[in-house]
Amino acid sequence: MTQDTISPAGRPAVDAPVQMLGGLSPAQFMRRYWQKKPLLIRNAFPGFQPLLSRQQLFAMAADEAVESRLIVHGPKGWKLRHGPFARSAFPPFSQPRWSLLVQGVDLHLDTGHDLLQRFRFVPDARLDDLMISWASDGGGVGPHFDSYDVFLLQASGQRLWRIGRQKDLSLEPDVPLKILSRFEPEQEHLLNPGDMLYLPPRWAHDGIAVGDDCMTYSAGFRVPQRGGLAGELVQRMADEFEDSTLYRDPTQPATATPAAMPPALADFAADALQRLVADRASLACALGEVMTEPKPRVCFDEPGEPWRLGALRLDRRTRMMYDEHHVFINGEGFRAAGADARLMRELADTRCLPAARVARASAQAQALLADWFDAGWLQRQD
Repeated sequence: MTQDTISPAGRPAVDAPVQMLGGLSPAQFMRRYWQKKPLLIRNAFPGFQPLLSRQQLFAMAADEAVESRLIVHGPKGWKLRHGPFARSAFPPFSQPRWSLLVQGVDLHLDTGHDLLQRFRFVPDARLDDLMISWASDGGGVGPHFDSYDVFLLQASGQRLWRIGRQKDLSLEPDVPLKILSRFEPEQEHLLNPGDMLYLPPRWAHDGIAVGDDCMTYSAGFRVPQRGGLAGELVQRMADEFEDSTLYRDPTQPATATPAAMPPALADFAADALQRLVADRASLACALGEVMTEPKPRVCFDEPGEPWRLGALRLDRRTRMMYDEHHVFINGEGFRAAGADARLMRELADTRCLPAARVARASAQAQALLADWFDAGWLQRQD
């Protein structure tokens, strides 16, 4: 098996074979498997050890800032509860068929963030979060399908995955989970620690814990929904849209149906929307701001020291991207060109800057970095 070749950003080099993809390069994986077909990777992470213990995971689920769910499959069917959870809320560990799911672990744990970075051969605009699920014997969330791609890494214990290209997507009625009513698996894979399974969107799957202390890590991806994305973009663009043209109707005749909407007003509204979205520069800026907006519940910590020049890294909760003319960070957009743009793109791609690069930055770029440092978006790089 090949050794992973890592870029300066801590990500696999796109044309080099990597063990986490079964000896494929990221470029090969994207061509052959991404959104096309599943891939089982034995020993993707040799000797993998859980990033945190069961006790630490359950303690995380008690935090109000952490999204968590408790799923119990008992004699009376499925039950779902949302956290935070006191320790007394959990069934006994010896009780079979229950699971704890903790979302967004990468936002709260540096090692979780580092693990998620290994999947940055996919654009950051698509990378979502790292979820950890713990299950007692027989535990799971039932047969279901997701609208997004997912890598399922076994961290401890064993889990049996049954997967299939499900045609019948009807769901069980009166169940708090989206469970397929007539699941027809085509393959079965028993995963051991370090094994990983990739599934494209809409591949049905059912993961069942085999034995006690089963922990699975899920690297999931964002799937913007067209209508929802359009709504967010229009709202942001409208805030910056400057057009004071007023509606006029000098040829409006007297009407016997005053409640009827005037066709001319409908035309005026359609023209306003067309003018709004026709501004491609504004659209590009709004898209970058939407895609880097921090997740709900995310709060940044104030720095414990004053700003000074030196090596920097992005806080694990910071989202930063760029396009040809802008850099975007945590929902804010900035015009960038020349050397400053190259510096900011390097920061976005590698998520760090060496001290020499910071020292050579322009005064304007250094001032911006200082503002981001004071906001908690940047941290000192040890």
